[in-house]
Amino acid sequence: QVQLVESGGGLVQAGDSLRLSCVASGRTFSSYGMGWFRQAPGKEREFVGTIRWTGDVTYIADSVKGRFTIFRDNAKNTVYLQMNSLKPEDTAVYYCAASRERGIATWWNEYDIWGQGTQVTVSS
Repeated sequence: QVQLVESGGGLVQAGDSLRLSCVASGRTFSSYGMGWFRQAPGKEREFVGTIRWTGDVTYIADSVKGRFTIFRDNAKNTVYLQMNSLKPEDTAVYYCAASRERGIATWWNEYDIWGQGTQVTVSS
């Protein structure tokens, strides 16, 4: 069973960058599609981006497209979310998740395993 631990969150100013990391335990990380979601207070969990288990296909939500990228290093059992030009509306708890879906998974219920989340706060 894969377990996920996120890190890299923090308090930054608008326009800054952050890189979130999600490290997976277990030997089967490379067989999972990986996604990032976020949840702001009082709002539903929102899809941010995903990368296919092969690492060759990514999909980023329109709300962050052009600012966020997702990539993975299977040798390190790690998936990353690079966030540039951060805005106050990006403030949320960010979660990584693992999916057994072979294609691109954009719905939270397509993901089987979740990390505990890391807080990102962007001040104006």
